[in-house]
Amino acid sequence: MVSRSWMALVIFLAGCTVGPKYKRPQVAVPDVYRGIAINADKTSAPSLADERWWTVFQDEQLQALIRTALGQNYDVRIAAARVLQAQAVLGIRRADQFPTIVGGAAASSDRFPQTKNFPVFETSANSVSLSMAWELDFWGRFRKATEAARAELLASEWNQRAVMTTLVRSVAAAYFQLREFDLEMEISTHALASRQDSLRLVKVRASGGVTSMLDVRQSEQLVYEAAGIIPDLERRIEQQENFISILIGKNPEAIPRGKTLLETTFPPVVPAGLPSSLLERRADIQAAEQSMVAANARIGVAKAAYFPQITLTATAGYQSSALTNLFSGSAGTWSFGGQLVQPIFEAGRIRSGVRLAQAQKEELVLVYQQSIQQAFREVSDALVGYRKDQEFREQQDLLTRSAQDATALSQSRYRGGVTSYLEVLDSDTRFFSAQLTLAQAQLNERLSLVQLYGALGGGWQQ
Repeated sequence: MVSRSWMALVIFLAGCTVGPKYKRPQVAVPDVYRGIAINADKTSAPSLADERWWTVFQDEQLQALIRTALGQNYDVRIAAARVLQAQAVLGIRRADQFPTIVGGAAASSDRFPQTKNFPVFETSANSVSLSMAWELDFWGRFRKATEAARAELLASEWNQRAVMTTLVRSVAAAYFQLREFDLEMEISTHALASRQDSLRLVKVRASGGVTSMLDVRQSEQLVYEAAGIIPDLERRIEQQENFISILIGKNPEAIPRGKTLLETTFPPVVPAGLPSSLLERRADIQAAEQSMVAANARIGVAKAAYFPQITLTATAGYQSSALTNLFSGSAGTWSFGGQLVQPIFEAGRIRSGVRLAQAQKEELVLVYQQSIQQAFREVSDALVGYRKDQEFREQQDLLTRSAQDATALSQSRYRGGVTSYLEVLDSDTRFFSAQLTLAQAQLNERLSLVQLYGALGGGWQQ
């Protein structure tokens, strides 16, 4: 009978919870992503973001860098510390639903000197007590606060995953940029060596009277141009290594290399998956929704302030002047009580608190909807960027090959005395510029893939 009464009380108290129930806001979700390739799979095929990051990035050295970053990067560690804070807050809020029980013990002994009217006397007092205070969660104020804290914990966990996603993307992009600098260095070094050989040939021809000093000066310009690029590339390479070192949680140091930029290949068409799945996969969207859940629960906390606060108190213990009689039946004491406090006049404070909670929720609803729109935009930008970067790289590859042939032909014509060195200067400059532009195009293609992987919500899965 007693257990049934307690069960009925719990059900009754649960039904008295004030505040709105959470309902996910309506959002407009497109059927397909804008920017998806014509020949791409628009069905429910698995998305690229469903792949683990170590299957997307096949370079073992890059994988090692990402693992180090996930373990040592300060942003990830700060996010983990915030998760621990949220866990502690949840424990505090949950504890408010239960009674507080405090035990105590006291002992004192006093001696009073002799006076004119009283002789010397001594007294002692000993007591042990157990007190309990319980504010009944009749209107669900503590339960709603616990719900809000639980949602904040989930939001902090999703924020940690969002940091991990950003970190994986940042390390991969920085590594590909480093390998592109290495490729530019290789191109520039090869061009410098080739131009130095050409300069020696021109000097020989000039000393034999076959050509003029103008050709020598023009050939020197090619050498100085290539030589001037190398120090700048060395600066950028070292600074990029410093940047990657900080990402992986280390002081600036040299970064070991793995595959070259050209050895890292990706499929021409990347599956994007269904747009509706983006809401469940993107960590930032999930974090925004949990913050909205917390704000919705805090409306109930604010509304509960309209109703009475009911507190039960109880104290039981023993008091005696002698320790030997402390726990005797006659020394026992107890008291029970209850208190009800009802706000009567607070100059609109509670009403303003409810309005504040409601306005905060409305703000987070808008933030949630905005984050979804931004996510769709990021995916569409990445899809069109990946496709167009591929097309540009293909054309730039054809241009580079044509410029290479033109350079070879102009050098042959110059050696045969058919044309001046100005033609060699022009064609060689065009070829060198085309090679560097092609390297940048190859980098952009890979950066677009990295951006697409992050935009689709990949990177946090472990």
